Amino acid sequence: MKITGTFLDEISHDIPHQNWGVEEWRRDFEYMKAIGIDTVILIRSGYRRFITYPSAYLIKEHGCYTPPVDLVDMFLQLADELGMNFYFGLYDSGKYWDTGNMQHEIDSNRFVIDEVWNQYGHHRSFKGWYLSMEISRKTKGATEAFKTLGMQCKEVSGNLPTLISPWIDGKKAVMAASGTLTKEDAVSLKEHEQEWSEIFAGVKGAVDAVAFQDGHIDYHELDDFFAINKKMADQFGLQCWTNAESFDRDMPIKFLPIKFEKLRLKLEAARRAGYDKAITFEFSHFMSPQSSYLQAGHLYNRYREYISNI
Repeated sequence: MKITGTFLDEISHDIPHQNWGVEEWRRDFEYMKAIGIDTVILIRSGYRRFITYPSAYLIKEHGCYTPPVDLVDMFLQLADELGMNFYFGLYDSGKYWDTGNMQHEIDSNRFVIDEVWNQYGHHRSFKGWYLSMEISRKTKGATEAFKTLGMQCKEVSGNLPTLISPWIDGKKAVMAASGTLTKEDAVSLKEHEQEWSEIFAGVKGAVDAVAFQDGHIDYHELDDFFAINKKMADQFGLQCWTNAESFDRDMPIKFLPIKFEKLRLKLEAARRAGYDKAITFEFSHFMSPQSSYLQAGHLYNRYREYISNI
């Protein structure tokens, strides 16, 4: 199972910013291309006041800072140049995390979707949308948010595909700011299937692909959860991708590049389950030879050796 997509995390609110310019980003896209990555997904176009493109709407209505570089345009131009597919990630106001009310995300992104398509929709690499609201279980208002925003994305862009990447509420599903690595109240297989079957039924027609994050469950649990995910995706007509996290959730330091053996275990489980595509969060910090983490380049080399033997 080869990794053919990666998120781009340029807001970097819980991992170090690498302060790259266009030359570093071009080099990174070339490293991606060299190992078969054909899809880049902007994890979010903004978080609270920091944004990736000079959005007139977000600057005026949300008091966002004007970014020094239009990263959306840069990423689209690089994707155009290298023949890669770009998925645009929606804005995260942060208000949902503060209030538990998903309506804030619907209200702001209704304007962002139209603005972005008008400004950047002409790029040939603009191939889809990422609905960036990260959820796990029966999050209040999540189904309505995915449905509303997914349908708007598809309507303005001529039915370009939409992607979501929720997490499985396993024993490693603890907050990044938490000092602990695991919790006791992990979701069961039965609960996971019941809750996500309900969500998938509610977003039918608005979401095309689901890429569950794979790092919140233990390695011996992968096959069972992956089989359920593939079964549900098939039942509701969704593409079943895996978000193969290339950072390690088992370490007390959050977050470092993952041990290659662990990444391989996760990719092999996705292969056995018959998944359609593997993407990662995320190449530039945790797998790139030019990452600020030295061990990321070693992970790139081990992964390159692995796929050369497939």
